[in-house]
Amino acid sequence: MIADPSANAEAILNSIGHVEADLTVLPELALTGYTCGDLFGSDALLVGAAEGLMRIAESTRGRRGAVIVGLPLVVGDSLMNVAAVVCGGTIAGVVPKSFLPTYREFYEGRHFRPSGPADPETVTVGGRGVPFGTDLLFRLGEAVVAIEICEDLWTPIPPSSHASVAGANVLVNLSASNETIGKAAWRRDLVKSQSGRCLAAYAYVSSGPGESTSDLVFGGHCLVAENGSLIGQSRRIGDGRSPEWVAEMSVTCDIDLQRLAHDRRVVGSFDDVADQLKQNYRTIELVNDAAEQSAPQKLLRYVDAHPFVPSEEGELTERCGEIFAIQSAGLIKRLSCLPKSTRLAIGISGGLDSTLALLVALKAVDAVGWPRQSIHAITMPGFGTTDHTRTSADRLIESTGVTGDCIDIRQLCLDTFHSLGHRPLGLEIDANTTVASLQRQLNQLPDDAADLTFENVQARIRTMLLMNRGFVLGTGDMSEQALGWATYNADHISMYNVNTSIPKTLVRFLVRYAADHYFEGQLGALLHRIAETPISPELLPPASDGTIRQNTESSIGAYELHDFFLYHFVRNGFTRDKILYLASHAAFDQPYDSVTIAATLDQFITRFFRNQFKRNCVPDGPKVGSVSLSPRGDWRMPSDAESGAF
Repeated sequence: MIADPSANAEAILNSIGHVEADLTVLPELALTGYTCGDLFGSDALLVGAAEGLMRIAESTRGRRGAVIVGLPLVVGDSLMNVAAVVCGGTIAGVVPKSFLPTYREFYEGRHFRPSGPADPETVTVGGRGVPFGTDLLFRLGEAVVAIEICEDLWTPIPPSSHASVAGANVLVNLSASNETIGKAAWRRDLVKSQSGRCLAAYAYVSSGPGESTSDLVFGGHCLVAENGSLIGQSRRIGDGRSPEWVAEMSVTCDIDLQRLAHDRRVVGSFDDVADQLKQNYRTIELVNDAAEQSAPQKLLRYVDAHPFVPSEEGELTERCGEIFAIQSAGLIKRLSCLPKSTRLAIGISGGLDSTLALLVALKAVDAVGWPRQSIHAITMPGFGTTDHTRTSADRLIESTGVTGDCIDIRQLCLDTFHSLGHRPLGLEIDANTTVASLQRQLNQLPDDAADLTFENVQARIRTMLLMNRGFVLGTGDMSEQALGWATYNADHISMYNVNTSIPKTLVRFLVRYAADHYFEGQLGALLHRIAETPISPELLPPASDGTIRQNTESSIGAYELHDFFLYHFVRNGFTRDKILYLASHAAFDQPYDSVTIAATLDQFITRFFRNQFKRNCVPDGPKVGSVSLSPRGDWRMPSDAESGAF
C-alpha cells in the first residue's frame, strides 16, 4: 500500500508469520512504499513507519531468525533511506543507503540524504540507541550478513565488495527496481556476478506491483545467487505469465555456507585486497529466545545428482560444444609443435573414452589441415574383447576415414606369461599351450575369477604397441584417475590426453552430442550405439553368451555416484557426512539405498587416496571444468596421505 505504514506493517507481519527461515528480507522502503514522492516529507508518514518498525521488531520476540525491512528514517536533521535489522524483539542495527539514483526516472536525491562521513554511530529508534552505519555486519550463526540498498549494487564498486572482504558471506539488497524491457536479465547478471566476485551468497528483493503505477511498474523480482550461480528466483511482472500470482513473488533458498567458506580458503587472491579496506567494520551478534531451535529438516535447495552434466538441454548443448572446442584447441596447439609427418596413435576399443578421444582428434587434424590418415587408430583385441565392441571399433575406424590397424595381443601376452612364470587366473600353461587353447580355458572360468597380473599384462602390452607407433593420444578420463582405475605405465600414460579432466558421466553425453551435431548418418548411429555400451576394460574373458563379463560399475560402484562424490570432495572440500546428506537428496538415474551410497563413498575415498601416486605423473591435457586432478593444475597431495580422517 502506498503511504500506509500501518497497513504495510500488518501485511508484513502476516507474511513473515508463515515464513520459517533464518533470514527474511523485505524490499526497499517496504513500510511506506518506494513511490511516495514528496509525501516522504510528512511527519505522519515517518512516525507511522517508525511505529510499524517497532511492531515488526516486537513480533520477532521468541521467534527464530531475523528480519530486514526498509523504511525512511529521520537521522539528525536529514531523512535517510535505510534498512533495519530486527531480531529477538529488538532493533539490532540500521544501515543507510550509500548511493542515491537521481537520473532518468529516479529522484531520490530530492527526498533523502546518502550515507556519509558525518553519519552518527547510533540513532534513536523507539526510545533507545541503535547501531547505525554502512560499517555494520550482522552475525547469525555461521552467517555474516551485510546490507546494501538498490542503487548500491549498480555502482562500480558496490559497498558489499568491501563488506565481503571484511568477512560478510551473505549479502542482501533491499531494492525498488522497476521493470523495463531487458532489465530483468541485467539484474540477474549483476546479482550473479557480485555473488561470484565476493565469493558470497547474494539475496536481492525488489518491490512489487503494489507500488504506484503512475509512471513505473515494479515487478517483484526476487533473486538468490551463490558464488556466481543463481539458485533461486521468484516470478515477476513481465515474465510472460498471468498477473494472478502476486503472492508468489518471493523465494526461499538454503545457502551453503560451508561451500562458501571452502572457496574463500582456497582462493588466495580474495584475501589480498584486505589491506585496501577504507573502514573498520562493527559486527553485531543476532540472538533471540529461539536461537537454539533446530532448523527445518526439509532441504530448500536442488541437489544436482550429476554436477558435471547440466540438466537443462540448452545449457547441456552449449556446454558440450564448449568442451569439444577446448579439447580440440589443446590438441591443435600440441600438434603445432610436432612435425607434419607425425603419426597420431590412438587405441580404439569400441568404448566411450577412446571414441571421444578419436572424435576430438578428428576435429583437431581437420582444423590444422592434416589428413585424417595421419591418425593411426589401432584395435588390439585381447582375451576379454567381445564381438560387440570389436565391431564398434572396426566400424568407427572405417566410418571416420582414419588409418586403421588391428593387432591381436594374445600371443604377446601368452609369451609374457611364460617369461614371468605366471599362471593366468590359476590355469596351467606350458610350451604346448596356444592362444586358442588358453582362450577356451578362460571362457570356462567362473564369473568371479580375478587376476590383476593377467589384466595388467594386457594393458601394458597395448601401451607398448601404441608407444612404438607414433605420438600417443591418451583416452583415460578424470573419473578413472580419481579411482585409480588404470594400469600404471599402461593406459595411464600417453603423450597427451584430451580426456584428462572429463568425468565419466560427461563422456557419454559428449559422444551423444557429437553424434547429433557433428556426425550424421551411419557414423551418428554408431556413436549412439557406443554410448549405450556398458563400461568395461574388457581384460577378463567374455561371459558364456559372448557378452561383456567385466562390468566396471559392478566392480567399483556406479560412476554417477563416484562423480557426485568427486565433485563435492575435490571442488567443495565437503566432509563424508555432508556428501552423504547431499546424496540423500539427489535424484540419481538409479535408486540407491543409503547403505549402498555410504559403501560406495567409502570405496571412493579409499581408492582416491591410494591412487594419488598415479595422478602425480599423469600426461599433459587440457582442463575443461571446475575440477581437475592434474598435479600441475588443481590438485596436489602426497601419495602416502592417510584417508582415515576423511
